[in-house]
Amino acid sequence: MSFLHTNGNVSPSHTFTLASRASQLAQIQTNIVRDALQAAHPSKSFSTSFMTTEGDKNQSQALYLLGGKALWTKELEVALKENAVDMLVHSLKDVPTSLPEGCEIGAILEREDPVDSLVVKEGLSYKTLDDLPVGSVVGTSSVRRVAQLRKAFPGLEFADVRGNLNTRLAKLDSPTGVYSAIILAKAGLVRLGMGNRVTSDITAPVLYHAVGQGALGVEIRSDDAVAKELCKALTHWQTEWMCRAERAMLRVLEGGCSVPVGVHTEIKPLNASAVGPTRSRLTITGSVTAITGQTHVVHELVEDVSNVHDVDVVGEKLAKILMENGAKAILDDINADRESRKGVDKTQAEVKVVEDTMHAVAQ
Repeated sequence: MSFLHTNGNVSPSHTFTLASRASQLAQIQTNIVRDALQAAHPSKSFSTSFMTTEGDKNQSQALYLLGGKALWTKELEVALKENAVDMLVHSLKDVPTSLPEGCEIGAILEREDPVDSLVVKEGLSYKTLDDLPVGSVVGTSSVRRVAQLRKAFPGLEFADVRGNLNTRLAKLDSPTGVYSAIILAKAGLVRLGMGNRVTSDITAPVLYHAVGQGALGVEIRSDDAVAKELCKALTHWQTEWMCRAERAMLRVLEGGCSVPVGVHTEIKPLNASAVGPTRSRLTITGSVTAITGQTHVVHELVEDVSNVHDVDVVGEKLAKILMENGAKAILDDINADRESRKGVDKTQAEVKVVEDTMHAVAQ
């Protein structure tokens, strides 16, 4: 893979390199950002580069046990910090709420619909989760989804399903597959041109979506003034304000991508004629759910905000209210459970690798 680099002083002919994961969806999303940058800065040159991250390589362990979101970002961030690339393009929901020193979010693009969607196996006539017979297996790699849906649909079985979207859909549609349906982020399906596979959306309050879901974030070096200036043209301020509130909430809750923290956010400018950022009414609902689905803490805040500092404060305030009303106990139990199961799961994964290797040698 060829990486180019930049610093604060670049020539007009410099090519700015955007990097991301190697999955088809990540490449499409990176191209979206590249094209937006090119349209905003026609005199500049932009290129793309892709790599496989640890989160992509490890398909044997459940996300719940793997740890935080850095699995999808840390290797890319090494390239960024070493000046091998100029910008990183992420699904914002995969970005840790605390970035490495020297890195920051330079832009957040306008959000796609952040809801989760039900995708039913080809050939089956079911339209909603309510339609699925008792005992049906629903695939998802998200403990957030499982925790919330166990509460609402105790008769369904939930099973882990890993891989990129094409892999998950193939597992779903396989005649020998166990899944009657899977649950995916709608935004990813839409960006891949697979919106026709959405059977139905699963909206709040049945299912609160992930923090940052549906939005693309561009990560840059904090000292790269050129990249910072280029990114200004990309940011959709309403999306930025909503996502900053969500991420502030999650940062206080200290939840990773596999912790059952959900959210639903809306923003309404109070001055309808304003062109740019203006005083707005922010409505944000946060939820934390026990893995069993038996305990569920949810709270809504409605606050008027005027800048990014205000929205950060609202997110932090919501997290503290959730913690005071039972979320802390839920998260403490989840962390204890994860630690107790890590060793067992690792051993099982290692045994599987050995068995697969022995099978391959025998063949």
